[in-house]
Amino acid sequence: MSTDNVADKLWGGETDKAIGNFPVSGEPIPPAVSHWLGRIKAAAARVNADLGLLEREKAERIAAAGDRVAAGEFDDQFPIDVFQTGSGTSSNMNANEVIASLAGEGVHPNDDVNMGQSSNDVFPSAVHCAALGELAHDLLPALERVAASLERKAHEFDDVVKAGRTHWMDAVPVTLGQEFAGYAAQVRQGIARVEDAMPRLGQIPLGGTATGTGLNTHPEFAARVREYLSRETNLTISAPADHFEAQAARDGLVEASGALKVVAVSLTKIANDLRFLGSGPRAGLGELFLPELQKGSSIMPGKVNPVIPEVVTQVSAQVIGNDAAITIGGMNGHFELNVYIPLMARNLLQSIALLASASRLLAEKCVDGIEANREQCERYAELTLSAATALNPVIGYDKASELVKEAAATGRSLRELARELGVEESVLDEALDYHAMAKPHG
Repeated sequence: MSTDNVADKLWGGETDKAIGNFPVSGEPIPPAVSHWLGRIKAAAARVNADLGLLEREKAERIAAAGDRVAAGEFDDQFPIDVFQTGSGTSSNMNANEVIASLAGEGVHPNDDVNMGQSSNDVFPSAVHCAALGELAHDLLPALERVAASLERKAHEFDDVVKAGRTHWMDAVPVTLGQEFAGYAAQVRQGIARVEDAMPRLGQIPLGGTATGTGLNTHPEFAARVREYLSRETNLTISAPADHFEAQAARDGLVEASGALKVVAVSLTKIANDLRFLGSGPRAGLGELFLPELQKGSSIMPGKVNPVIPEVVTQVSAQVIGNDAAITIGGMNGHFELNVYIPLMARNLLQSIALLASASRLLAEKCVDGIEANREQCERYAELTLSAATALNPVIGYDKASELVKEAAATGRSLRELARELGVEESVLDEALDYHAMAKPHG
């Protein structure tokens, strides 16, 4: 990130050193993390004043400055590359210096702004809380939007019978509504997985200071700060199961990323099915009409491509890649500290943002506008020779297999061949009812 255009630099010497030491990607820490550093510093100042450790007037100046950082007023004051010292010490010092400058005369970045804290507990706490907030306020509403859209289509397409497919081959009939209900359930399961990971993600190491022992912090400090943050944000922020686990390991981030990976896998399955079902319009499956959003080719007139499903699958690939790096980062916590936290923060928050954006696009620009090609679906349902499965109770598996082979070789219908075997028309009407076949239990 270039600092040339930052008019009034509020940071100090430690930030300048880090800028010089880490010219890696040009990408700073995610804004949500710097916002949470500000929020934690503001809460810490107020709590330290309540505990009689920090003069009230000075604490209020620090807290007001932290609140402004939390509100995003000073994002340009956090220029240090995200690929930095693995504990996030540089960015914590950056926050201390910026807030001290904003707070004014007599405020020391370490003694006052960082009172009762260490980079080793504050920075991961900010990362966990940032991810928790983005999941609650961005990703989960986006996934709810997709699930609701898929559920509406499931209801709309409930009576559209079509060929089922397994192994990419014709299978017994299903309804288009059943397929969409399955997609909706995948998303709902993904929501549940994310929600299940959030309580552990909300366990923050604040109060452990350098190694988990809590050296140089008041015994009531962390609990009071957590209570303040929870009340302010309506997020469930809690104490760790064990301070040494919370300081040395970042398993909560790994678990949350794992849930996001499953969501990415689900969205890939759904997006691929949508583009395959909508392929054509003449030489593909053509069972769906996807919304036409833009020209699909600079050379082929009239071509329309499934652009939103393509975006969703690209995003999903990136999220799965991010998860691999987060997994590696989580594996490399050594002794009392994990030093891959900035990488994990970058990847996890990017995954959350990408999945949220892609989910909204999938719902609004694709699923909401999908229409069924009812005629094509029903034609395929009647063509699938796997419908002979319904004749098993009537003529047996072996005879049904013979019918399938003959029908495939001659192009004749199952009904015609079964009739020649002496199966009564009323029995055939019941057995080869494709709508009933798709819903054998009503």
